[in-house]
Amino acid sequence: MTFRPLILLPLAVFALFAYLAYQGMQKGDQPLPSMMEGHEAAPVRVTPLGEGDPITDADLRAPGVKLVNFWASWCEPCRAEHPILEALQKEGVVIYGVNYKDTPEAAAKFLAEMGNPYTKIGADSGPMALDWGVYGVPETYVIDGRGVVVLRVAGPITAGNLDTMLRPALKKAAQ
Repeated sequence: MTFRPLILLPLAVFALFAYLAYQGMQKGDQPLPSMMEGHEAAPVRVTPLGEGDPITDADLRAPGVKLVNFWASWCEPCRAEHPILEALQKEGVVIYGVNYKDTPEAAAKFLAEMGNPYTKIGADSGPMALDWGVYGVPETYVIDGRGVVVLRVAGPITAGNLDTMLRPALKKAAQ
């Protein structure tokens, strides 16, 4: 019987893949890049959702810090972050909601069940999210009093990124 080195090739490929996967996992959470940070927020393009006036461009340029939160009723991470949004609203943070690719009935049911932390809200079928560079819901943007994006949080706001990312950005936006 002769030794055939090719028989070890699948094992070597697997070992290389396992090593690279392990190295990738050691890097931790890396935020997705946003071209919006440091620039004026893209235009607001929403339709009314429920009672009240929808969010406008003027709202984003009004004095004070605010959040713009893209969410949907069908989004489980949106449901998970919702209590944190309600807590922020109770602290006095202005939050504008953009309901993304949802039905008005499903959005209303979600808010009736979970509560409504939004100062103003509107619906987006996709164009606004595209302009803002949204990868998927939930996504939250911290906007300063000049309408400039200070931070984008891709994915749900959690207890961890609330203290490490969001609160520092809110403080920066208030300066």
